[in-house]
Amino acid sequence: MTVYQKTFQNFEEGYLGFTTLAIIGQSCLGGAAAMYILQNGISLLQMIQLALVVLASSFVNGAILSQQKHKLVFNLIIASVVISVLAILINTTIL
Repeated sequence: MTVYQKTFQNFEEGYLGFTTLAIIGQSCLGGAAAMYILQNGISLLQMIQLALVVLASSFVNGAILSQQKHKLVFNLIIASVVISVLAILINTTIL
């Protein structure tokens, strides 16, 4: 069993609790990513990054609130975290 499958199985077992934590966690992480993006200015590149972070966070919240399939919600959470972390890393180290 892969790490992904085991984590998804745990996610399904405690879906209600994990989605509550995911909404809080990814919203905070998305907010931090937005802060780091906007610290570097308001050029087109920053606005594109900001749009990606906001859309990823909104998709997660929307999928949870509209009660989509558990696997879709799980994958959106992973994607949102990856996008936010990449935005933070790009704006703290490269830009």
